[in-house]
Amino acid sequence: MIEFLERFEPTTQALFATLFTWGVTALGASLVFFFKTINKKVFDTMLGFAAGVMIAASFWSLISPGLALAEEMGYTPWIVAAAGFMGGGLFLFVVDKSLPHMHLGLAPKEKEGPKTSWQRSILLVLAITLHNIPEGLAVGVAFGAVAAGIESATLAGAIVLAVGIGIQNFPEGAAVSIPLRREGMGRGKAFLYGQASGVVEPIAGVLGAMLVLSMRSILPFALCFAAGAMIYVVAEELIPEAQSNKNSDYATMGVMIGFTIMMVLDVALG
Repeated sequence: MIEFLERFEPTTQALFATLFTWGVTALGASLVFFFKTINKKVFDTMLGFAAGVMIAASFWSLISPGLALAEEMGYTPWIVAAAGFMGGGLFLFVVDKSLPHMHLGLAPKEKEGPKTSWQRSILLVLAITLHNIPEGLAVGVAFGAVAAGIESATLAGAIVLAVGIGIQNFPEGAAVSIPLRREGMGRGKAFLYGQASGVVEPIAGVLGAMLVLSMRSILPFALCFAAGAMIYVVAEELIPEAQSNKNSDYATMGVMIGFTIMMVLDVALG
């Protein structure tokens, strides 16, 4: 895999990586062809797992190298990390308030953002799409950091991040398609909606890589920005949804397992 990606420029590497993460989203959405419903305990465990992966990736793949890079570049590491992290969270907060969407498991009257007459299915897809913006951005920034010649950034680490994001995208694809199928939507249409939530990742990935290549000086900030956006998604959406059905033990174990798997991948292979 490393030898294959080394043949291409960073933006193409980021494109391939995020096409993979989109593909895993589609794979998760394809469960709709086999299941009309999913056990709530399994579903909440899957959401917790996705949250655990994102938490681990935020630190080991983004914040940690961001701190090291800030120090290498002569910045004050904690200032860069804090500003980037909070900036990512505030960015998602603004997007969350500006884009109409609806979280899983909520009634139509509980949709968020500006008032709209859009259908529930569209609002559900938009909610998951919000997750995928920082994920694609994080992968693109990671590949851009390698090309920028950052000592603490490696191609293996960027690949591990993409694999981790891909793993947690599997339950997200299912989280859109299966509920839509349960509500009466056809399997094919439910699958299309489920995989559509991942379309934004290749776009955000390429933009992230292009950004850090053209503005290397902001790379430490960009790494922490992506981490802040991911943690915002975890705290604002994934964990509350995983806990909403009173399966807190299963959701918590999902978080622990996801965190451990991503930590092992990043530390051992990255």
